[in-house]
Amino acid sequence: MTIRKTAVAALAAITTAALASTAVTAATLAEIQESGSIRIAVANEIPYGYVDPNGEAMGAGPDVAKAIMEELGVENIEWVTTNFSSLIPGLRADRFDMVAAEMAILPDRCQQVLFSEPNTSYGEGLLVAAGNPKDIHAYSDFAENTELKVAIMAGADQLEMMQKLGVPEGNLVTIAANADAISTVSTGRADAYAATSLTASGLADQSDDVEVAGDFTDPVIDGEEVRSWGGFTFASGNEELRDAVNQALADYKQTDEWSETLSSYGFTQADIDGSTARTTEELCAAE
Repeated sequence: MTIRKTAVAALAAITTAALASTAVTAATLAEIQESGSIRIAVANEIPYGYVDPNGEAMGAGPDVAKAIMEELGVENIEWVTTNFSSLIPGLRADRFDMVAAEMAILPDRCQQVLFSEPNTSYGEGLLVAAGNPKDIHAYSDFAENTELKVAIMAGADQLEMMQKLGVPEGNLVTIAANADAISTVSTGRADAYAATSLTASGLADQSDDVEVAGDFTDPVIDGEEVRSWGGFTFASGNEELRDAVNQALADYKQTDEWSETLSSYGFTQADIDGSTARTTEELCAAE
């Protein structure tokens, strides 16, 4: 029995080593340009990155990504839809080469993946039941009134905001995707859904059972009002692709087409101007 256990353990060790030696790596810039094809993921979150009923990729991320890929000579984009919480794991597992979901650039994420320079900036918001029966107007309301429950999307940075504001873990309701937010709020499973202002507005437009919380007060975390900066995301080690996208993005942001694209999806002039207020290096190094 001991010999048998030893043999099994040895076989497991050999298998593990073999798997480690054949770990997947992301497609390089040269490989992508040679094949003329790239896999880009979105999280079906309006207006950041989603696929419409006709199968067309839309949103601030995909539209800008299309222009960038054209500049890089990449003719074919294979769009991949997945849950937001699967975007980073998917990059690391080589299920796609790039993410165009306008994911917020945060220090902990910078430890796991590479980010382009910011493409967008955006503030926060709340989706509440029609009429706002609980009179909710700020993220801090959930820390001050422990009877209130707030929904957040798995993997979203609103979780960290709520934690820093002191919202009890038991008052956080995790949902898998934005598509679940309307039913979660309208049925009372949660009293509100915390998301970016653009996401909340887009969801409110889809149902009369919910609305955007009026007189919303931006959360103040560590003495600063919260604003997020979204960028394109790449697997660690894929600096060449990231750098090529950065160069094309910098050029594209000088055009009217870029600002018109963002404004067409509801980004305000303040959002557009704010996209250049921080660099990725600064955002990754933030405390």
